[in-house]
Amino acid sequence: MSPKIKNRHRLKSRDIKNIINELKVSFTGNFIDEKSSIESGEIEGIKIIFVDNEVRFMIYNNRTIFTLYGLYKCKPNENFVVVDMGAVKFVTNGADVMAPGVVDADINISENDQVWICDEQHHKPLAIGIAIMTGEQMISESKGKAVKVVHYVGDKLWNFTAKSL
Repeated sequence: MSPKIKNRHRLKSRDIKNIINELKVSFTGNFIDEKSSIESGEIEGIKIIFVDNEVRFMIYNNRTIFTLYGLYKCKPNENFVVVDMGAVKFVTNGADVMAPGVVDADINISENDQVWICDEQHHKPLAIGIAIMTGEQMISESKGKAVKVVHYVGDKLWNFTAKSL
């Protein structure tokens, strides 16, 4: 049985502009057309943003961040973290990304930036997280946590949106 969407409603134009401006801080590109149907709702306690009936963003700690489905649709070029193939099984089970598993990262990443994690072989998005280190530190450090994972392949939100991919 699929989870129910609660509190679904259309967003006001000022709220849409705020989301667009928030995304522009971290990413170049226009990921939301103001003429699109943009709504918010909740799935199992996770606040989400629908763009033309697709779950493209979620709210995490009062920040708008991509969902994995949103990454597949929008394909941003910034804020990526590439992990080695040995880290994939851990990341797809929700584990945070450790610096030794990082093989490449956008050097413009700052602490607390929204990032997306992909594997080194296929470059497919595996998870969304919040940077604990800068991009340069992720590449150069040999110990420590690099990214706190907040959404990953196989979690509740992924299972809800995976049917759409």
